[in-house]
Amino acid sequence: MSRRVGMKVRMKARMRMRVRIKLAITCGVLIMAGALALAEDLRIREVRIGVLGLFHPRQFTVSAVDGGAIVVHAGQETFVLEKSSGIHVAEVHALGSMMVVQAGTRVVHTPDLTFTGRASGPADFLLAVPGKITRHYRGTLKLKPASDVLVAVVSMDLESAVASVVAAESFSGAPLEALKAQAVAARSYLAARKGRHSEFDFCDTTHCQFLRDPPGPGSAAEAASATRGLVLIYQSQPIAAMYTRSCNGRTRTPAELGLPPGSYPYYTVDCKYCREHPSRWQNRISAQDAATLHSSDELARLRLDRRLGWSTAPSNSFAARREGDQVILEGTGAGHGIGLCQSGAQAMAEEGANFRQILRHYYPNAIISLDHPANTR
Repeated sequence: MSRRVGMKVRMKARMRMRVRIKLAITCGVLIMAGALALAEDLRIREVRIGVLGLFHPRQFTVSAVDGGAIVVHAGQETFVLEKSSGIHVAEVHALGSMMVVQAGTRVVHTPDLTFTGRASGPADFLLAVPGKITRHYRGTLKLKPASDVLVAVVSMDLESAVASVVAAESFSGAPLEALKAQAVAARSYLAARKGRHSEFDFCDTTHCQFLRDPPGPGSAAEAASATRGLVLIYQSQPIAAMYTRSCNGRTRTPAELGLPPGSYPYYTVDCKYCREHPSRWQNRISAQDAATLHSSDELARLRLDRRLGWSTAPSNSFAARREGDQVILEGTGAGHGIGLCQSGAQAMAEEGANFRQILRHYYPNAIISLDHPANTR
């Protein structure tokens, strides 16, 4: 009898063990699925960037680079721009809800226009607003008419965008570790704020992030490559990392400047370099303009700078004094002062800090996360 009881006890114990194992496996699968879902969310491979919109262009020229070819998809028609063929430039004009494309003797009217490489892949091309600006891009280009102007959207690889942002946003000659920190911040912003505009994900101005020509071999490209896939994470989500040119010795929080807090609680962080080497500025504006300006109102500062020029009030750290019908502004710093201070990051790198130490200093409580298992840096 006791023998049968013992067997029953052992059988029940084995069953309980099997249940525990199944539960553990199920939980493990769910946790892994959640981690993979997050990784997939972060693993953005392409971004759509609206370019040259500040010029309100009614006309563009699109040109193939030396040794390259562009396939033009104009409605139902397809043709190639290539220097070796003798036709390597297409002129595009806005015409109401249509566009007129001319390449050599070919003229096409179309509401849809796309430029790609062969096999619909990315291409190197030059996009120009005639008489104003020409830029080199790598990706695919879509043009569309909107209110008598042309909207240009370049779809490009995420890492190409990061390298271009680093080249455009950073100080010339900045140490590699500072550029790496900038690359992670730029990539984090792209990962967190995709879809900021209705027609595209980001623009190429300070409203989002500066974007210029793709950098050649060198520090910016190396910084993007060395940090490939790394983003800043807070509470399991990427941070739309803000950064500034120069703070006044301590970084600011959005609340101090009348801005919404966002998902990451920015902290006030000491910046030794800017405290010891303040970037000073002085400007004179009318008393009427000064009445609209407050050190705790970032949006008011931006409105004034858009109207009078970006050097009018470079930062929110200033004092004002009246002289007749004018006001003298004296301040320190450049930019909103939130997040990574580029001047401070450069100084930290020059003193031997690596990019992880720089990021941990300016983004406390954030995690530097890999969004791809192949990354081991």
